Amino acid sequence: MAAFDTNRTTHGSFGLIGRIGTLIVSARDAVVAWNDARMTRNALSRLSNRELDDIGLVRGDIDAVATRTCHL
Repeated sequence: MAAFDTNRTTHGSFGLIGRIGTLIVSARDAVVAWNDARMTRNALSRLSNRELDDIGLVRGDIDAVATRTCHL
């Protein structure tokens, strides 16, 4: 008599197709994050020093703000 395990999940059993899909989603997410940082950097760079001071930033903070991964 053969035993058949019905408690095993299917997570991770998509094979090559699933790994390719995961790679594509990861690449898309990286491009979206890069573009968001680029747009933020450009918008902040267009502000004057006075406008940056009004929001509590200096020019040296722009890159750190643009590449921040968490949203407050």
